[in-house]
Amino acid sequence: MTRHEEQLDSFIKNLLSENFYDAHEDLEVLWYERRFEESDEVRLIKGFINASVSFELRKKGKMEASQKVWNNYLKYKDLVNKIDSPHVEKYHLIIKIIDKIYR
Repeated sequence: MTRHEEQLDSFIKNLLSENFYDAHEDLEVLWYERRFEESDEVRLIKGFINASVSFELRKKGKMEASQKVWNNYLKYKDLVNKIDSPHVEKYHLIIKIIDKIYR
């Protein structure tokens, strides 16, 4: 299993456990090293980070801030349909989990 896969699995585990801050940290390490790339996959990862931050803010009762960050997630979410990545199936699973948590 690659480091990328391990971080994605940890992100999923933390989302499901409602450890949203830790979930954010799981993907932050992947995003940070690639943050200057012009890549839809990197933007999608940023969107996932935004979703976890939104959930953490919502948990703390900061609804307006949560919604602003959520809107950033929505902006990147559909990039999953444009990327060519060995992780695309896992990204689709993450989107399903995020959408379920949001509801």
